[in-house]
Amino acid sequence: MGPLEGIKVVELGGIGPGPFTAMMLGDMGADVVRIDRRPSGEEQEHQVAELDLMQRSRRSLILDLKSEAGRAALLRLIEQADVLIDPFRPGVAERLGVGPDVCMELNPGLVFGRMTGWGQTGPLAHVAGHDLNYAALAGPIAAMGRRDGPPSPALNLIGDFGGGGMLLTLGILAALVERQKSGEGQVIDAAMVDGTALLCASIVGMTTMGAWRPERESNLVDGGAHFYDAYETADGKFVTIGAIEPKFYAELLERLELDPSEWPHEDHTLWPELSVKMAEVFKTKTRAEWTERLEGTDICFAPVLSFSEAPEHPHLKARETYVEAFGQVQPAPAPRFSRTPGEVATPPAVPGEHSREVLAGWGFDEAEIDALESDGVTEDRERDESVTIGAA
Repeated sequence: MGPLEGIKVVELGGIGPGPFTAMMLGDMGADVVRIDRRPSGEEQEHQVAELDLMQRSRRSLILDLKSEAGRAALLRLIEQADVLIDPFRPGVAERLGVGPDVCMELNPGLVFGRMTGWGQTGPLAHVAGHDLNYAALAGPIAAMGRRDGPPSPALNLIGDFGGGGMLLTLGILAALVERQKSGEGQVIDAAMVDGTALLCASIVGMTTMGAWRPERESNLVDGGAHFYDAYETADGKFVTIGAIEPKFYAELLERLELDPSEWPHEDHTLWPELSVKMAEVFKTKTRAEWTERLEGTDICFAPVLSFSEAPEHPHLKARETYVEAFGQVQPAPAPRFSRTPGEVATPPAVPGEHSREVLAGWGFDEAEIDALESDGVTEDRERDESVTIGAA
């Protein structure tokens, strides 16, 4: 039913942004097959695949890509695919014999999506890294955190998922649209460091204009302004306000019963002092009391909710931002489509859960599948029904 119904994707198994891209494509209706290694005992002990939400909406096939038969089987799949997701460091796919030159000679219409941290080129291209490193180098980490402390990690949402997985998803979709005109595929070099820099376009622009100060807690949206911050409440929880616009700020002061003459809006020199005073105001009531008083107004307010609390908020429940699918509470597919809605198509796939099914559906006969199994190239595995699935 999704807008990508009919698109066939082969995902080389990885971690982080590659699986996130595959999840989004699967949620939008693509037929996604993840190529997994056979899990070792240690991997099985430390990673419960049945609960890894980023493995949803696709099937899993185990292939030994170090064997000639495994590589040959993979190339047969790639020959039929619209998209290949490569999550490895530069050169790894080439060493496996499934680099762009080989794959696109076999399938000229293939969209070859490459997901790396530093990119396919540059001095750091072959160096290990993680989200925090990419966001640090590209600029945003320097701007996050309190003035009197070190820069703060921003989970791994900037590099891995915003600047990585979503960037690759956009690139794949754009290449598929272009292919309708040219009939040709192309290679996408999606680098987390590039995507992170792109996310910072507005702040880079303000820096160029001299409208962004390099010191943390000195700007409109970095905790410097007393009207755009998170504040602790009487019960040790937190709320947020974002009353940037004058009319919203005026309503904030009115609802907090504060004298506008004592709370100037745009005088940067008074922001630190007013932030201290605002903190005192919010400590006079609990989070629930402030929510009852301020939520639904135009002061730009929201309580700070945990991942277990968020699905129960009335707004998110009304929109079904979180859904229960296959016994697990999880974020719903996004964005939303008026005619071809996405869906959580399948629960998280166990490595090898669909090996025979995938091979048969992609043109392998029973004798070929039996031979691959007997040679240890593939394996059909079952879900562990003893795994307990809990809510978010």
